Amino acid sequence: MKTKINYQSGQALIIATLLFTIVAAVVIGSFVAPIVRTTKTTQDLVAGDRGYFLSESGAEDVAYRLKNAISVSPSEILTLDGNTVTTDITTTSEGKTISSVGNWQNRFRNLELKLTAGEGVAFNYGIQTGNGGFVLNGGSRVNGNVYANGPIVATNGVIITGSAVAADSVALSADQINDSPSTPPNNVVFGDANVTQDWAQSFQLSTSGQINKVEFYLKRTSNAPADATVRLVSDSAGSPSTSVLASGSLLAGNVGVGYTWVPVVFSSNPQLTAGTTYWLVIDATSNSSKYYTIGANSGVYANGTGKIGRYSSSSWSDTSPVGLDSYFKFYLGGTASTIGGSTYVGGVVIGSGGVGDAWANNVIGASVAGNLYCQTGSYNNKACDTSRNSPPTQPMPISEATIQAWKDEAQAGTTIPGNYTVGWAGTTTGPAYITGNLLVNGGGTLTLSGTVYVQGTITTTGGGKIKLASSYGANSGVLLSDGVINLAGGSTFSGSGQTGSYLLVLTTSDCPAGPTCGGLNALSVSGGAGAIVLNAQNGNMYLNGGVSAKEATAYKITASGGTTITYESGLADMIFSSGPSGGWNFSGWEETP
Repeated sequence: MKTKINYQSGQALIIATLLFTIVAAVVIGSFVAPIVRTTKTTQDLVAGDRGYFLSESGAEDVAYRLKNAISVSPSEILTLDGNTVTTDITTTSEGKTISSVGNWQNRFRNLELKLTAGEGVAFNYGIQTGNGGFVLNGGSRVNGNVYANGPIVATNGVIITGSAVAADSVALSADQINDSPSTPPNNVVFGDANVTQDWAQSFQLSTSGQINKVEFYLKRTSNAPADATVRLVSDSAGSPSTSVLASGSLLAGNVGVGYTWVPVVFSSNPQLTAGTTYWLVIDATSNSSKYYTIGANSGVYANGTGKIGRYSSSSWSDTSPVGLDSYFKFYLGGTASTIGGSTYVGGVVIGSGGVGDAWANNVIGASVAGNLYCQTGSYNNKACDTSRNSPPTQPMPISEATIQAWKDEAQAGTTIPGNYTVGWAGTTTGPAYITGNLLVNGGGTLTLSGTVYVQGTITTTGGGKIKLASSYGANSGVLLSDGVINLAGGSTFSGSGQTGSYLLVLTTSDCPAGPTCGGLNALSVSGGAGAIVLNAQNGNMYLNGGVSAKEATAYKITASGGTTITYESGLADMIFSSGPSGGWNFSGWEETP
Protein backbone atom coordinates (compact mmCIF):
# COMPACT_ATOMS: atom_id res chain seq x y z
CA MET A 1 0.00 0.00 0.00
CA LYS A 2 1.27 3.36 -0.94
CA THR A 3 0.68 6.26 1.53
CA LYS A 4 0.47 9.82 0.26
CA ILE A 5 1.61 12.55 2.67
CA ASN A 6 -0.13 15.92 2.42
CA TYR A 7 2.43 18.49 3.48
CA GLN A 8 -0.17 21.29 3.57
CA SER A 9 -2.55 19.62 6.02
CA GLY A 10 -1.35 21.75 9.09
CA GLN A 11 -1.63 25.13 7.41
CA ALA A 12 -5.00 25.96 8.90
CA LEU A 13 -3.79 25.10 12.39
CA ILE A 14 -0.68 27.27 12.03
CA ILE A 15 -2.72 30.19 10.73
CA ALA A 16 -5.17 29.79 13.60
CA THR A 17 -2.30 29.69 16.10
CA LEU A 18 -0.72 32.83 14.63
CA LEU A 19 -4.04 34.65 14.69
CA PHE A 20 -4.58 33.63 18.31
CA THR A 21 -1.06 34.81 19.24
CA ILE A 22 -1.58 38.16 17.53
CA VAL A 23 -4.96 38.68 19.16
CA ALA A 24 -3.54 37.67 22.54
CA ALA A 25 -0.61 40.06 22.10
CA VAL A 26 -2.95 42.88 21.19
CA VAL A 27 -5.18 42.14 24.17
CA ILE A 28 -2.24 41.86 26.56
CA GLY A 29 -0.69 44.99 25.05
CA SER A 30 -3.91 46.88 25.61
CA PHE A 31 -3.59 46.01 29.31
CA VAL A 32 0.19 46.46 29.66
CA ALA A 33 0.47 49.85 27.95
CA PRO A 34 -1.87 51.63 30.41
CA ILE A 35 -0.11 49.86 33.29
CA VAL A 36 3.28 51.10 32.04
CA ARG A 37 1.90 54.59 31.49
CA THR A 38 0.26 54.56 34.93
CA THR A 39 3.47 53.32 36.55
CA LYS A 40 5.49 56.03 34.80
CA THR A 41 2.90 58.67 35.74
CA THR A 42 2.90 57.45 39.34
CA GLN A 43 6.70 57.60 39.46
CA ASP A 44 6.60 61.15 38.08
CA LEU A 45 3.91 62.17 40.56
CA VAL A 46 5.85 60.67 43.48
CA ALA A 47 9.07 62.37 42.36
CA GLY A 48 7.15 65.61 41.85
CA ASP A 49 5.60 65.37 45.30
CA ARG A 50 9.01 64.71 46.80
CA GLY A 51 10.37 67.70 44.92
CA TYR A 52 7.49 69.77 46.29
CA PHE A 53 8.08 68.67 49.87
CA LEU A 54 11.81 69.28 49.42
CA SER A 55 11.08 72.80 48.12
CA GLU A 56 8.66 73.44 50.98
CA SER A 57 11.18 72.22 53.55
CA GLY A 58 13.86 74.58 52.18
CA ALA A 59 11.54 77.60 52.33
CA GLU A 60 10.36 76.74 55.84
CA ASP A 61 13.94 76.24 57.04
CA VAL A 62 14.92 79.74 55.86
CA ALA A 63 11.71 81.27 57.28
CA TYR A 64 12.41 79.62 60.63
CA ARG A 65 15.95 81.03 60.67
CA LEU A 66 14.74 84.54 59.83
CA LYS A 67 11.98 84.46 62.45
CA ASN A 68 14.37 83.15 65.11
CA ALA A 69 17.33 85.41 64.28
CA ILE A 70 19.52 82.48 63.22
CA SER A 71 22.20 83.28 60.65
CA VAL A 72 21.27 82.38 57.08
CA SER A 73 22.96 83.27 53.79
CA PRO A 74 21.07 85.08 51.02
CA SER A 75 21.43 81.89 48.95
CA GLU A 76 21.51 78.36 50.39
CA ILE A 77 21.80 74.86 48.86
CA LEU A 78 20.71 71.86 50.94
CA THR A 79 21.23 68.23 49.90
CA LEU A 80 19.02 65.29 50.91
CA ASP A 81 19.72 61.78 49.66
CA GLY A 82 21.47 63.15 46.56
CA ASN A 83 18.66 65.59 45.79
CA THR A 84 18.90 69.35 46.31
CA VAL A 85 16.85 72.39 47.24
CA THR A 86 18.08 75.91 46.46
CA THR A 87 16.73 78.90 48.39
CA ASP A 88 17.21 82.61 47.68
CA ILE A 89 16.21 85.56 49.90
CA THR A 90 15.16 88.77 48.18
CA THR A 91 14.55 91.99 50.12
CA THR A 92 11.57 93.99 48.87
CA SER A 93 9.83 97.17 49.97
CA GLU A 94 7.23 95.00 51.77
CA GLY A 95 9.68 92.68 53.52
CA LYS A 96 11.41 89.52 52.32
CA THR A 97 10.63 86.93 49.64
CA ILE A 98 12.00 83.38 49.92
CA SER A 99 12.23 81.54 46.59
CA SER A 100 12.76 77.79 46.85
CA VAL A 101 13.48 75.27 44.04
CA GLY A 102 13.34 71.56 44.92
CA ASN A 103 15.07 69.12 42.54
CA TRP A 104 14.15 65.48 43.10
CA GLN A 105 15.58 63.26 40.33
CA ASN A 106 15.35 66.18 37.89
CA ARG A 107 11.72 66.89 38.78
CA PHE A 108 11.56 70.56 39.79
CA ARG A 109 8.98 72.24 42.03
CA ASN A 110 9.10 75.95 42.89
CA LEU A 111 7.69 77.76 45.91
CA GLU A 112 7.61 81.40 47.00
CA LEU A 113 7.13 82.50 50.62
CA LYS A 114 6.61 86.14 51.61
CA LEU A 115 7.42 87.66 55.01
CA THR A 116 6.56 91.08 56.40
CA ALA A 117 7.77 92.83 59.54
CA GLY A 118 5.63 91.98 62.56
CA GLU A 119 4.40 94.32 65.27
CA GLY A 120 6.62 93.25 68.14
CA VAL A 121 10.09 92.63 69.54
CA ALA A 122 11.34 89.09 69.05
CA PHE A 123 12.89 87.35 72.06
CA ASN A 124 14.15 84.11 70.55
CA TYR A 125 15.96 82.52 73.51
CA GLY A 126 15.19 81.84 77.15
CA ILE A 127 18.55 83.42 77.97
CA GLN A 128 20.61 85.71 75.72
CA THR A 129 23.84 87.45 76.73
CA GLY A 130 26.55 89.63 75.26
CA ASN A 131 30.32 89.34 75.64
CA GLY A 132 30.06 88.86 79.39
CA GLY A 133 28.43 85.46 78.94
CA PHE A 134 26.28 83.43 81.31
CA VAL A 135 27.23 81.98 84.71
CA LEU A 136 24.89 79.35 86.22
CA ASN A 137 25.32 77.38 89.42
CA GLY A 138 23.49 76.09 92.48
CA GLY A 139 20.76 74.16 90.67
CA SER A 140 19.74 76.91 88.25
CA ARG A 141 17.51 75.81 85.38
CA VAL A 142 16.58 77.20 81.96
CA ASN A 143 13.50 75.71 80.31
CA GLY A 144 14.39 76.75 76.78
CA ASN A 145 17.41 77.69 74.68
CA VAL A 146 20.47 79.72 75.70
CA TYR A 147 22.53 81.89 73.32
CA ALA A 148 25.62 83.73 74.59
CA ASN A 149 28.08 85.96 72.72
CA GLY A 150 30.60 84.76 75.30
CA PRO A 151 31.18 81.79 77.64
CA ILE A 152 28.43 79.74 79.28
CA VAL A 153 29.86 78.72 82.66
CA ALA A 154 27.49 76.00 83.91
CA THR A 155 28.45 73.63 86.74
CA ASN A 156 27.08 71.68 89.71
CA GLY A 157 24.00 70.17 88.10
CA VAL A 158 22.73 73.06 85.99
CA ILE A 159 19.95 72.05 83.56
CA ILE A 160 19.24 73.63 80.16
CA THR A 161 16.29 71.81 78.58
CA GLY A 162 16.88 73.21 75.08
CA SER A 163 20.07 73.94 73.15
CA ALA A 164 23.05 75.91 74.47
CA VAL A 165 25.10 77.99 72.03
CA ALA A 166 28.19 80.03 72.94
CA ALA A 167 29.69 82.24 70.22
CA ASP A 168 33.25 83.55 70.24
CA SER A 169 32.98 86.92 71.98
CA VAL A 170 33.55 90.09 69.95
CA ALA A 171 36.57 92.29 70.52
CA LEU A 172 35.99 94.90 73.20
CA SER A 173 37.32 97.67 70.96
CA ALA A 174 37.00 98.30 67.24
CA ASP A 175 39.97 97.99 64.90
CA GLN A 176 38.59 100.71 62.61
CA ILE A 177 36.48 103.68 63.78
CA ASN A 178 35.16 106.75 62.02
CA ASP A 179 32.82 108.61 64.41
CA SER A 180 34.09 112.16 64.92
CA PRO A 181 32.62 114.64 65.70
CA SER A 182 29.72 113.09 67.62
CA THR A 183 27.23 115.08 65.50
CA PRO A 184 27.97 114.24 61.85
CA PRO A 185 28.79 117.36 59.81
CA ASN A 186 27.76 115.58 56.60
CA ASN A 187 25.66 112.61 55.51
CA VAL A 188 25.14 110.21 52.63
CA VAL A 189 21.58 109.38 51.53
CA PHE A 190 21.05 106.03 49.83
CA GLY A 191 18.13 103.81 48.85
CA ASP A 192 16.18 106.76 47.40
CA ALA A 193 16.88 106.18 43.67
CA ASN A 194 18.47 103.58 41.40
CA VAL A 195 21.73 105.50 40.93
CA THR A 196 22.05 106.04 44.69
CA GLN A 197 20.52 102.76 45.80
CA ASP A 198 23.54 101.35 47.63
CA TRP A 199 26.31 102.67 49.90
CA ALA A 200 29.95 101.57 50.15
CA GLN A 201 32.97 102.45 52.29
CA SER A 202 36.53 101.15 51.88
CA PHE A 203 38.90 100.55 54.79
CA GLN A 204 42.17 98.89 55.80
CA LEU A 205 42.74 97.05 59.06
CA SER A 206 45.54 97.87 61.46
CA THR A 207 45.68 94.26 62.71
CA SER A 208 45.03 90.97 60.91
CA GLY A 209 42.17 88.94 62.38
CA GLN A 210 38.73 87.42 61.97
CA ILE A 211 35.82 89.70 61.20
CA ASN A 212 33.10 89.68 63.84
CA LYS A 213 30.68 92.59 63.48
CA VAL A 214 30.25 96.14 62.19
CA GLU A 215 28.20 99.13 63.38
CA PHE A 216 26.76 101.96 61.26
CA TYR A 217 25.54 105.39 62.40
CA LEU A 218 22.19 105.45 60.61
CA LYS A 219 18.76 106.99 60.51
CA ARG A 220 15.77 106.46 58.22
CA THR A 221 12.73 108.26 56.89
CA SER A 222 9.52 108.20 58.94
CA ASN A 223 8.28 105.44 56.64
CA ALA A 224 10.59 102.49 57.30
CA PRO A 225 12.48 101.22 54.24
CA ALA A 226 13.01 97.53 53.55
CA ASP A 227 15.75 95.55 55.24
CA ALA A 228 19.11 95.64 53.48
CA THR A 229 21.96 93.19 52.95
CA VAL A 230 25.41 94.13 54.25
CA ARG A 231 28.34 92.64 52.34
CA LEU A 232 32.06 92.59 53.01
CA VAL A 233 33.81 92.44 49.63
CA SER A 234 37.30 92.77 48.21
CA ASP A 235 38.61 95.72 46.21
CA SER A 236 38.46 95.95 42.41
CA ALA A 237 40.40 98.87 40.95
CA GLY A 238 39.26 101.27 43.64
CA SER A 239 35.62 100.12 43.85
CA PRO A 240 33.75 97.24 45.50
CA SER A 241 34.15 93.89 43.73
CA THR A 242 31.48 91.19 43.46
CA SER A 243 33.63 88.77 45.48
CA VAL A 244 31.69 88.43 48.75
CA LEU A 245 33.76 87.48 51.81
CA ALA A 246 30.91 87.66 54.36
CA SER A 247 27.34 88.96 54.58
CA GLY A 248 24.73 89.94 57.16
CA SER A 249 21.34 91.62 57.45
CA LEU A 250 20.60 95.25 58.30
CA LEU A 251 17.15 95.18 59.93
CA ALA A 252 15.10 98.32 59.28
CA GLY A 253 13.35 97.83 62.62
CA ASN A 254 16.68 98.55 64.37
CA VAL A 255 17.07 101.93 62.64
CA GLY A 256 15.32 104.96 64.11
CA VAL A 257 14.28 108.29 62.62
CA GLY A 258 17.20 109.82 64.56
CA TYR A 259 20.83 108.71 64.34
CA THR A 260 21.71 105.52 66.28
CA TRP A 261 24.54 103.01 66.11
CA VAL A 262 23.10 99.92 64.42
CA PRO A 263 25.04 96.62 64.77
CA VAL A 264 25.22 94.00 62.02
CA VAL A 265 26.69 90.54 62.59
CA PHE A 266 28.01 88.33 59.80
CA SER A 267 27.03 84.77 58.90
CA SER A 268 30.71 83.77 58.60
CA ASN A 269 33.94 85.08 60.10
CA PRO A 270 36.75 85.06 57.51
CA GLN A 271 40.33 86.00 58.35
CA LEU A 272 41.27 89.47 57.06
CA THR A 273 44.76 90.87 56.43
CA ALA A 274 46.09 94.15 57.76
CA GLY A 275 46.92 96.75 55.09
CA THR A 276 44.58 95.17 52.48
CA THR A 277 41.72 97.25 51.08
CA TYR A 278 38.23 95.89 51.76
CA TRP A 279 34.77 97.38 51.21
CA LEU A 280 31.62 97.42 53.29
CA VAL A 281 28.50 97.58 51.11
CA ILE A 282 24.90 98.17 52.21
CA ASP A 283 22.79 96.74 49.39
CA ALA A 284 19.36 98.36 49.78
CA THR A 285 16.22 98.73 47.65
CA SER A 286 15.14 101.90 45.86
CA ASN A 287 12.18 103.97 47.10
CA SER A 288 11.96 107.77 46.93
CA SER A 289 9.95 107.96 50.18
CA LYS A 290 11.61 105.14 52.18
CA TYR A 291 15.40 105.34 52.43
CA TYR A 292 18.42 105.50 54.74
CA THR A 293 20.87 108.25 55.75
CA ILE A 294 24.31 107.52 57.19
CA GLY A 295 26.40 110.09 59.07
CA ALA A 296 29.63 111.18 57.39
CA ASN A 297 32.63 113.51 57.65
CA SER A 298 35.42 114.67 55.36
CA GLY A 299 39.18 114.49 55.80
CA VAL A 300 39.06 112.62 59.13
CA TYR A 301 39.30 108.93 58.15
CA ALA A 302 42.57 108.21 56.33
CA ASN A 303 42.21 104.48 55.56
CA GLY A 304 39.46 104.53 52.94
CA THR A 305 36.82 106.42 51.01
CA GLY A 306 33.07 106.40 50.45
CA LYS A 307 31.09 105.54 47.30
CA ILE A 308 27.46 105.60 46.21
CA GLY A 309 25.88 103.53 43.43
CA ARG A 310 24.35 100.17 42.69
CA TYR A 311 25.97 96.89 43.72
CA SER A 312 24.01 94.64 41.31
CA SER A 313 25.34 96.51 38.27
CA SER A 314 28.80 97.32 39.73
CA SER A 315 28.23 101.02 39.02
CA TRP A 316 29.82 103.32 41.62
CA SER A 317 30.39 107.07 41.88
CA ASP A 318 32.05 109.45 44.31
CA THR A 319 29.96 110.87 47.11
CA SER A 320 28.57 114.37 46.89
CA PRO A 321 30.50 116.30 47.99
CA VAL A 322 33.50 114.22 46.94
CA GLY A 323 35.59 112.55 49.63
CA LEU A 324 33.00 111.84 52.32
CA ASP A 325 33.67 108.95 54.72
CA SER A 326 30.72 107.44 56.51
CA TYR A 327 30.51 106.73 60.25
CA PHE A 328 31.24 103.08 61.05
CA LYS A 329 32.99 100.80 63.54
CA PHE A 330 34.61 97.53 62.49
CA TYR A 331 35.25 94.81 65.10
CA LEU A 332 37.64 91.86 64.96
CA GLY A 333 38.38 88.74 66.96
CA GLY A 334 37.29 88.07 70.49
CA THR A 335 37.87 85.05 72.71
CA ALA A 336 37.10 81.40 71.94
CA SER A 337 33.77 80.28 73.38
CA THR A 338 33.25 77.70 76.14
CA ILE A 339 30.28 75.79 77.60
CA GLY A 340 30.44 74.02 80.96
CA GLY A 341 33.45 73.86 83.25
CA SER A 342 33.00 70.81 85.49
CA THR A 343 35.55 67.99 85.68
CA TYR A 344 32.84 65.31 85.45
CA VAL A 345 30.13 64.35 82.97
CA GLY A 346 26.82 66.07 83.75
CA GLY A 347 28.07 69.22 85.44
CA VAL A 348 25.61 70.76 82.99
CA VAL A 349 22.76 68.79 81.39
CA ILE A 350 21.76 70.10 77.96
CA GLY A 351 18.57 68.97 76.21
CA SER A 352 16.23 66.06 76.91
CA GLY A 353 14.65 63.16 75.05
CA GLY A 354 17.39 63.15 72.41
CA VAL A 355 16.77 66.82 71.51
CA GLY A 356 18.96 69.79 72.46
CA ASP A 357 22.42 70.56 71.07
CA ALA A 358 25.55 72.08 72.57
CA TRP A 359 27.63 74.27 70.23
CA ALA A 360 30.81 76.12 71.18
CA ASN A 361 34.54 76.09 70.50
CA ASN A 362 35.18 74.15 73.71
CA VAL A 363 32.71 72.09 75.79
CA ILE A 364 33.63 70.70 79.21
CA GLY A 365 31.68 68.51 81.64
CA ALA A 366 28.43 68.30 79.69
CA SER A 367 25.80 65.63 79.20
CA VAL A 368 24.20 66.49 75.85
CA ALA A 369 20.98 64.91 74.59
CA GLY A 370 21.40 66.00 70.98
CA ASN A 371 24.50 66.87 68.98
CA LEU A 372 27.75 68.08 70.52
CA TYR A 373 29.44 70.56 68.16
CA CYS A 374 32.90 71.62 69.38
CA GLN A 375 36.52 71.77 68.30
CA THR A 376 37.83 70.57 71.68
CA GLY A 377 36.13 68.98 74.65
CA SER A 378 36.59 66.91 77.79
CA TYR A 379 34.47 65.15 80.46
CA ASN A 380 31.51 64.99 78.06
CA ASN A 381 29.12 62.10 77.37
CA LYS A 382 30.10 62.03 73.69
CA ALA A 383 32.91 63.04 71.38
CA CYS A 384 33.02 66.43 69.64
CA ASP A 385 31.47 66.73 66.18
CA THR A 386 34.03 69.07 64.59
CA SER A 387 32.03 69.70 61.39
CA ARG A 388 30.96 73.18 62.59
CA ASN A 389 33.21 76.10 63.38
CA SER A 390 32.34 78.41 66.28
CA PRO A 391 28.82 79.91 66.01
CA PRO A 392 28.40 83.56 64.99
CA THR A 393 27.47 86.28 67.46
CA GLN A 394 23.84 87.44 67.59
CA PRO A 395 22.61 91.03 68.03
CA MET A 396 20.64 91.93 71.12
CA PRO A 397 16.86 91.79 70.63
CA ILE A 398 16.06 95.46 71.39
CA SER A 399 17.63 98.28 69.37
CA GLU A 400 18.53 101.76 70.61
CA ALA A 401 15.86 103.13 68.28
CA THR A 402 13.19 100.97 69.93
CA ILE A 403 14.25 102.04 73.42
CA GLN A 404 14.19 105.71 72.40
CA ALA A 405 10.71 105.28 70.94
CA TRP A 406 9.49 103.90 74.28
CA LYS A 407 11.09 106.84 76.11
CA ASP A 408 9.41 109.30 73.74
CA GLU A 409 6.06 107.59 74.28
CA ALA A 410 6.41 107.86 78.07
CA GLN A 411 7.59 111.49 77.97
CA ALA A 412 4.56 112.42 75.87
CA GLY A 413 2.40 111.44 78.86
CA THR A 414 2.43 112.71 82.45
CA THR A 415 5.67 114.08 83.89
CA ILE A 416 6.20 113.20 87.58
CA PRO A 417 9.03 115.37 89.02
CA GLY A 418 11.41 113.92 91.59
CA ASN A 419 11.09 110.58 93.39
CA TYR A 420 7.85 108.56 93.27
CA THR A 421 6.81 106.06 95.98
CA VAL A 422 3.98 103.52 95.77
CA GLY A 423 2.64 102.45 99.19
CA TRP A 424 -0.13 100.22 100.53
CA ALA A 425 -2.88 102.10 98.75
CA GLY A 426 -1.38 101.35 95.37
CA THR A 427 -1.64 103.52 92.26
CA THR A 428 -2.16 103.48 88.50
CA THR A 429 -0.02 105.53 86.13
CA GLY A 430 1.17 105.68 82.54
CA PRO A 431 2.21 106.74 80.09
CA ALA A 432 4.48 108.67 82.45
CA TYR A 433 8.01 110.05 82.87
CA ILE A 434 9.49 110.01 86.40
CA THR A 435 12.49 112.34 86.67
CA GLY A 436 13.74 110.78 89.94
CA ASN A 437 13.60 107.27 91.43
CA LEU A 438 10.69 104.82 91.63
CA LEU A 439 10.05 102.81 94.83
CA VAL A 440 7.28 100.19 95.18
CA ASN A 441 7.08 99.32 98.88
CA GLY A 442 5.96 96.01 100.39
CA GLY A 443 2.25 95.48 99.95
CA GLY A 444 2.01 98.24 97.35
CA THR A 445 0.77 97.63 93.80
CA LEU A 446 1.83 99.71 90.80
CA THR A 447 -0.51 99.30 87.83
CA LEU A 448 0.81 100.49 84.48
CA SER A 449 -1.75 101.95 82.11
CA GLY A 450 0.97 102.96 79.64
CA THR A 451 4.75 102.96 79.18
CA VAL A 452 6.63 104.32 82.22
CA TYR A 453 10.17 105.72 81.93
CA VAL A 454 12.16 106.30 85.14
CA GLN A 455 15.26 108.47 84.83
CA GLY A 456 16.67 107.19 88.15
CA THR A 457 16.52 103.82 89.89
CA ILE A 458 13.65 101.33 90.27
CA THR A 459 13.27 99.38 93.54
CA THR A 460 10.65 96.96 94.87
CA THR A 461 10.67 95.62 98.44
CA GLY A 462 8.80 93.17 100.68
CA GLY A 463 6.32 91.76 98.19
CA GLY A 464 5.70 94.84 96.08
CA LYS A 465 3.68 94.20 92.93
CA ILE A 466 3.90 95.64 89.41
CA LYS A 467 1.29 94.71 86.82
CA LEU A 468 -0.31 95.88 83.57
CA ALA A 469 -3.81 97.30 83.43
CA SER A 470 -6.50 95.05 81.95
CA SER A 471 -6.78 97.51 79.05
CA TYR A 472 -3.56 96.04 77.62
CA GLY A 473 -5.49 92.91 76.65
CA ALA A 474 -3.12 90.46 74.91
CA ASN A 475 -0.48 93.17 74.45
CA SER A 476 2.66 93.67 76.55
CA GLY A 477 3.91 96.75 78.39
CA VAL A 478 7.22 98.40 79.28
CA LEU A 479 8.78 99.77 82.48
CA LEU A 480 12.24 101.16 81.73
CA SER A 481 14.98 103.01 83.57
CA ASP A 482 18.35 104.65 82.96
CA GLY A 483 19.47 103.63 86.45
CA VAL A 484 19.97 100.50 88.52
CA ILE A 485 16.95 98.22 89.02
CA ASN A 486 16.64 96.13 92.21
CA LEU A 487 13.61 93.82 92.49
CA ALA A 488 13.74 92.23 95.93
CA GLY A 489 11.74 90.57 98.70
CA GLY A 490 9.57 88.20 96.70
CA SER A 491 8.06 90.87 94.44
CA THR A 492 5.54 89.67 91.87
CA PHE A 493 4.95 90.83 88.32
CA SER A 494 2.18 90.20 85.82
CA GLY A 495 0.75 91.18 82.49
CA SER A 496 -2.85 92.14 81.92
CA GLY A 497 -4.10 88.68 82.82
CA GLN A 498 -4.63 87.59 79.21
CA THR A 499 -2.43 85.03 77.45
CA GLY A 500 0.48 86.64 75.61
CA SER A 501 0.65 89.72 77.86
CA TYR A 502 4.00 90.28 79.60
CA LEU A 503 5.73 93.02 81.59
CA LEU A 504 9.13 94.01 80.14
CA VAL A 505 11.44 95.54 82.77
CA LEU A 506 14.45 97.16 81.09
CA THR A 507 17.44 99.25 82.11
CA THR A 508 19.96 101.05 79.89
CA SER A 509 22.53 101.08 82.75
CA ASP A 510 26.04 99.76 82.07
CA CYS A 511 26.69 98.89 85.74
CA PRO A 512 28.94 97.68 87.26
CA ALA A 513 31.28 99.19 84.64
CA GLY A 514 30.15 102.82 84.97
CA PRO A 515 31.99 105.29 87.26
CA THR A 516 28.90 105.89 89.46
CA CYS A 517 27.85 102.24 89.86
CA GLY A 518 29.71 101.49 93.08
CA GLY A 519 29.96 97.83 92.11
CA LEU A 520 26.18 97.38 91.77
CA ASN A 521 24.69 95.29 88.97
CA ALA A 522 22.47 96.98 86.40
CA LEU A 523 19.57 94.68 87.29
CA SER A 524 19.25 92.46 90.38
CA VAL A 525 16.36 90.16 91.23
CA SER A 526 16.09 88.14 94.47
CA GLY A 527 12.94 86.09 94.72
CA GLY A 528 9.76 86.92 92.88
CA ALA A 529 7.98 85.50 89.89
CA GLY A 530 5.47 86.20 87.18
CA ALA A 531 4.98 87.11 83.53
CA ILE A 532 8.14 89.21 83.48
CA VAL A 533 10.85 89.70 80.86
CA LEU A 534 14.15 91.10 82.17
CA ASN A 535 16.54 93.14 80.03
CA ALA A 536 19.89 94.81 80.82
CA GLN A 537 21.67 94.71 77.47
CA ASN A 538 24.41 97.16 78.47
CA GLY A 539 25.17 95.82 81.96
CA ASN A 540 25.18 92.85 84.32
CA MET A 541 22.16 91.01 85.67
CA TYR A 542 22.14 89.00 88.91
CA LEU A 543 19.37 86.47 89.64
CA ASN A 544 19.17 84.72 93.00
CA GLY A 545 16.79 83.09 95.49
CA GLY A 546 14.14 81.25 93.54
CA VAL A 547 13.64 83.85 90.82
CA SER A 548 11.19 82.77 88.12
CA ALA A 549 11.03 84.72 84.87
CA LYS A 550 9.97 84.18 81.24
CA GLU A 551 13.12 85.51 79.55
CA ALA A 552 16.34 87.30 80.50
CA THR A 553 18.80 89.29 78.35
CA ALA A 554 21.91 91.14 79.53
CA TYR A 555 25.55 91.81 78.73
CA LYS A 556 26.34 89.27 81.45
CA ILE A 557 23.99 87.14 83.58
CA THR A 558 24.80 85.35 86.82
CA ALA A 559 22.12 82.97 88.12
CA SER A 560 22.18 80.92 91.32
CA GLY A 561 20.04 79.72 94.22
CA GLY A 562 17.40 77.84 92.25
CA THR A 563 16.74 80.46 89.59
CA THR A 564 14.36 79.21 86.87
CA ILE A 565 13.85 80.78 83.46
CA THR A 566 10.85 79.26 81.64
CA TYR A 567 10.71 80.47 78.07
CA GLU A 568 7.30 80.81 76.41
CA SER A 569 6.87 80.61 72.64
CA GLY A 570 4.81 83.82 72.51
CA LEU A 571 7.98 85.80 73.24
CA ALA A 572 9.23 85.07 69.72
CA ASP A 573 6.79 87.73 68.48
CA MET A 574 6.09 89.85 71.56
CA ILE A 575 3.44 92.46 70.76
CA PHE A 576 3.43 95.83 72.50
CA SER A 577 0.48 98.18 72.70
CA SER A 578 2.42 100.78 70.68
CA GLY A 579 5.90 101.54 69.43
CA PRO A 580 8.14 100.17 66.65
CA SER A 581 7.82 96.84 64.94
CA GLY A 582 9.99 93.74 64.94
CA GLY A 583 10.01 90.05 64.05
CA TRP A 584 8.56 88.48 60.88
CA ASN A 585 5.03 87.43 59.92
CA PHE A 586 3.93 85.24 56.99
CA SER A 587 2.06 87.30 54.40
CA GLY A 588 1.89 85.02 51.36
CA TRP A 589 2.65 81.57 49.96
CA GLU A 590 2.30 80.14 46.47
CA GLU A 591 3.69 77.54 44.11
CA THR A 592 5.31 79.19 41.11
CA PRO A 593 5.94 77.86 37.57
